[in-house]
Amino acid sequence: MLSVIIATLDSERALVSTLAALVPGATEGLVSEVLIADGGSRDDTAAVADVAGCKFLAVEGSQGSQLSAAAATARAPWLMFLRPGTVLDTLWTGETRRFVEQRFGGDVGAAAVFRRGALAQSALRDAMLLAAAAIGARPRPEQGLIISKQFYLALGGHSETAADPETDLIRRIGRRRIARLSTSAFTAA
Repeated sequence: MLSVIIATLDSERALVSTLAALVPGATEGLVSEVLIADGGSRDDTAAVADVAGCKFLAVEGSQGSQLSAAAATARAPWLMFLRPGTVLDTLWTGETRRFVEQRFGGDVGAAAVFRRGALAQSALRDAMLLAAAAIGARPRPEQGLIISKQFYLALGGHSETAADPETDLIRRIGRRRIARLSTSAFTAA
């Protein structure tokens, strides 16, 4: 159902926690594969990916090139882009499955992001993030992105020349076509 794509560069430590959070999705059959698109790591990123059973792709060029190359090889009809160090809330699988299943055979011209969270964040920071989401602030790449492969390709995928290809893709999708899931994606504070 989902191909998870993670662009890495010397991301050994951050990748471990992200992959651990994906285990429930794999055991439930939601995650079909995890693709690590690496930009030339010199640490043990490849070893971490291998131990976790991920497909490791060494991709030269920009981050946009890495993400596009991984998306091109993805087998599942839905893509989930995550950054190394992003840890999904334990309840992410159910809500993600509902989002994807509601769109099979229907509106695949939509995407979703997780609620933005930070590990050990203060109540004030949490309130500020909720307020920003409520007034329509543009989602951030740290929130992950779930998008059908069909819609991703129709948008032209990640730009290989954009300074921030993830933010550029979110901008091209548009706020109105991005659902905000209630489960959180946590990043280091």
